[in-house]
Amino acid sequence: MESGDYLYIWEAPDWPRWRYDLASLAAPLAAVTGAQGLLLGRMYDAGLAQREEANLAALTADVLKTSEIEGESLNAHSVRSSIARRLGVDIGALAPVDRHVEGVVEMTLDATLRCNSDLTRRRLLGWHAALFPTGYSGLTPIRVGAYRDDARGPMQVVSGSGARQRVHFEAPPAPRLKKEMARFLRWVDGNFDHHPILKAGIAHLWFVTLHPFDDGNGRIARAIGDMVLAQMDHTESGRRFYSLSAQIQRERRSYYEILERTQKGTLDITAWLAWFLENLQRALDAALATLDTVLAKSRFWQRMAGTPLNERQSKLVNRLLDGFDGKLTSSKWASIAKCSPDTALRDINELIAAGVLRKTDGGGRSTAYELAAISAPDDRHDAPAVRRTH
Repeated sequence: MESGDYLYIWEAPDWPRWRYDLASLAAPLAAVTGAQGLLLGRMYDAGLAQREEANLAALTADVLKTSEIEGESLNAHSVRSSIARRLGVDIGALAPVDRHVEGVVEMTLDATLRCNSDLTRRRLLGWHAALFPTGYSGLTPIRVGAYRDDARGPMQVVSGSGARQRVHFEAPPAPRLKKEMARFLRWVDGNFDHHPILKAGIAHLWFVTLHPFDDGNGRIARAIGDMVLAQMDHTESGRRFYSLSAQIQRERRSYYEILERTQKGTLDITAWLAWFLENLQRALDAALATLDTVLAKSRFWQRMAGTPLNERQSKLVNRLLDGFDGKLTSSKWASIAKCSPDTALRDINELIAAGVLRKTDGGGRSTAYELAAISAPDDRHDAPAVRRTH
């Protein structure tokens, strides 16, 4: 049967014998490998505290963005708190437990912290159960911790509705899943024929093509890819310093486009792997930029060592350093710090006097404040690039 005789790659007679042109992928693969080495080297030069901060930032982005790709928004503070709690990182006040957040965090950390453990059927079903603790996806009941049964028809990825509905992809029928998934899991745990980075890209594509669950397939596919990448990084305790999910979210449209083209193409997946490498490179570049921010924050607090701050001031300055959403006014300060307006204004004025804060340009009905660039007299040339509010 020729490639034109079937619609989806899983229908090919030689499925799943993946093929790709390694020569055309050699240069981007080498670039990604080099960027990984550079990032890891800089991380270990940075010190333990900076590694913990970067790891927390990357994992938080992973959880937030892998959910956003599927159209689900999680509370960033809850996600960060959940991860910090599980990693034993002190970030001050923790947000209340959110069962939806906890499930995604549990899966993400299990994939990365236990990256060298076998990906068994039981482990995979546990991830799925963690994603859907109520047994519902939105308002729709789904099979949780079990492969789909197609009781409501074939598993299809569709857009639009009514006469304008378009089928982008149809997954293999449910009766094939037991055998297909057993083969996939054996391959993930035992195949060493591919470069680990390419293996991560293949695993992502293979799983999302099988689409074995009623929902959550994209999130689990990305977790599997991250697990394979973590095996290559060889960081202690599976630490993650970059987020591929965050990059995929930024390229969400092209992600779905390349998936559809690949799943309706042949088993030559060179184009998919080229896209995967390109976006992994961008994720690593973003991580290097994040490291710059983490180091700037560290230098900021080193220079602030002689400036006494109360708990409220430390909390709000950290919020500014992490990237405050919107403009910081005295009323927002009072709300976040849970204090009176007079106390908030006094906190702010003390920081202005110490050269930590300054009023923003523009004025208006409510005065807003931002971090002032603090530099010592002898190192003004390399003052930290502190992120400002907008």
